[in-house]
Amino acid sequence: MTTLSERISQSAFDGSRLRVVLLLDLQEGAQQQFLDAYEQLRNQVASVPGHITDQLCQSIENPSQWLITSEWESAPPFLAWVNSEEHVKMVQPLHGCVRDTRSLRFSVLRETSNDAVVAPEPVKGRLQANPRVGDGVVRHALTFTVKPGSEATVADILSGYTSPAARVDDKTRLRRTSLFMHGNRVVRAIEVQGDLIAALRHVSQQPEVRAVEEAINPYLEQDRDLNEPNSARVFFTRAALPAVHHVAAGGQEPENVSRHALFYPAKPGFGMTLAKMLAHQDEAAADDPASPVYGSTVFQRDDIVVRLVDLRAPIDRDPLVSLGARGPRKLAVLRRLLDGDVAGGLTTDRELAHFLARADMDLITDRRAPDA
Repeated sequence: MTTLSERISQSAFDGSRLRVVLLLDLQEGAQQQFLDAYEQLRNQVASVPGHITDQLCQSIENPSQWLITSEWESAPPFLAWVNSEEHVKMVQPLHGCVRDTRSLRFSVLRETSNDAVVAPEPVKGRLQANPRVGDGVVRHALTFTVKPGSEATVADILSGYTSPAARVDDKTRLRRTSLFMHGNRVVRAIEVQGDLIAALRHVSQQPEVRAVEEAINPYLEQDRDLNEPNSARVFFTRAALPAVHHVAAGGQEPENVSRHALFYPAKPGFGMTLAKMLAHQDEAAADDPASPVYGSTVFQRDDIVVRLVDLRAPIDRDPLVSLGARGPRKLAVLRRLLDGDVAGGLTTDRELAHFLARADMDLITDRRAPDA
C-alpha cells in the first residue's frame, strides 16, 4: 500500500526508508561501560531483518551525550523489532549506563550524495514520495492487563481521577485522553500537541496521576515499582502501543462524532498485516464524504491491534465500515488475519453484529482539554 492521500498525517506503511535517531545522556563515568555494552549488541542488531546500518556518535562538546542513528528498509521491520520482547531483553545492559534517552523516527524524504567521489552502493528501500501534512498532534497509546476479577475496581480507579493541567510548556499541551477496557486489557490513548516525551514526563509527575498509578499497582498482571527506574522503564516499554497510521477526513469535526476503540486480536505473526489492512480501509473511508468514518488511528504491537475510530453515525449502522472490512472479499481477509478463537464464522449478519459488539471496547473515560 502506498499512502498518498493528503488526509494521512502519520503512517508506517508508505514503504519509505526509516531513519531512527536515539539521543542518550549517560551516567557520569559510564562511557566505557556503555561502549562495551554497545559492542556486544551491535552485531545482534545488524542481523535483524530490515536493518541497513547504524552509527554510534559521541558529542564533541559533552562526553556524556551520545547519539545512535540507524537506517531501516522501512518502518514495519523496525517497529516489529523495537516492540519485541527480544529488544526489551537486548537493551537491558544499557540501562545501568544511561540517565536519559529519547528516540526519534523519520521517513527519508530526500538525500544528497557526492557520486563523483564515491560510487554509491545500491540502497535498500525507497524515499518517502511526498511530505505528509499533519495537525501537529502526536498520538500514542499504552496497553496492559489487570488480574481477572479486578476489572470493575480498576475501571472505577481509572475513571475517578482529576485531570492534570493540559499545559506542559509554551510548546506542548495535552489535548485528549481516551481510556478503554476489553475484558482485563486496558488501553489508554493520548493526543499531544507538541512534544510527546515532554507531555508523558509532565503527566507522570502530576500527583493525581501518580496516585492513580499507585492505586492500580496491586491489580496489574505485570509487577512494577514506579520508584525503581529500571522497573518503570521495562513496564512502559512493554506497555507501549505505537500509532502506526492516522487519517482524518479534514475540516471541522462534526458535533455528532462518537469515539470507539475496536480490539482486533491478530493471528500470531499477522499483527502488522492486519494493521496495514485496516489503515488502507480507513484511508478509502476518509476520502468518501458519505462514509461514517471521520477519522481513525491504528495502534499495533505484536499481535495486538487497536483501531481508534471517530464515527459520524452509530457504530452498528454499517458494521462492515465500522470494522474496517467493507469491499469485495475484505471481510474474508479480516477473518483470515484474526485469531481463530475470536473470528468465528463472520458469515451472517448476526455473527458480524456479535463480533462487532465484542470488538467494541468499553469506554472508561474520554477527556478533552478546553479548546482541543
